[in-house]
Amino acid sequence: MIAVESLLRIETDGVSELALIKALQSPPWQLLDDVDFADPAELYPVHFLVFHVLYRLRDALGGQGECVDISPLSIRITASSTVAGQGPVAEADKLRAFYLDLRQYSLSADNISKMMNDFWTGRVDKRPASGEAEKAADTLGFGELPTSFEDVKYRFRRAVMQAHPDRGGNTARVQQLNEAFGILRRYYSRDANPLKQDKL
Repeated sequence: MIAVESLLRIETDGVSELALIKALQSPPWQLLDDVDFADPAELYPVHFLVFHVLYRLRDALGGQGECVDISPLSIRITASSTVAGQGPVAEADKLRAFYLDLRQYSLSADNISKMMNDFWTGRVDKRPASGEAEKAADTLGFGELPTSFEDVKYRFRRAVMQAHPDRGGNTARVQQLNEAFGILRRYYSRDANPLKQDKL
């Protein structure tokens, strides 16, 4: 928790989960071993521990008027704007309960695979907020949210081809692109034209 809080206080504009993991692997912390970001069974325990710490840190800072915004693409400490049990915190209670339950650390490979499939096919409880979708769009190289999911799919395929290790890229970048694509899939899956709805 000390390492994560310290890193988040340095990166005041927010840090992605991927960048946070890499920082925890690097000096002076060196708290995490190398991980194959393309292997869900190897990545999951690291992801779980990081999110377990993030939810514990959010609980600890809640009494001090601060909040930890938790999203794979942007994790940061902010001033708390809601009363405990309301707003975003209440909406995230299911995730909080999951990540604070240490029994979830040791899932079978089948359960990890099912979770990943559910995530990438958009079977989640909550549509991402516009800000999270905009960060995901930026990761894929858009200047703003695209008008259709077809544009997202086209850009995603091109970006993954360029980031593939066989073409001089790396698996960490592919993982980052996958996370962004998953967020945008969820964002567009609930409404044929979310941009129009957001402007109303």
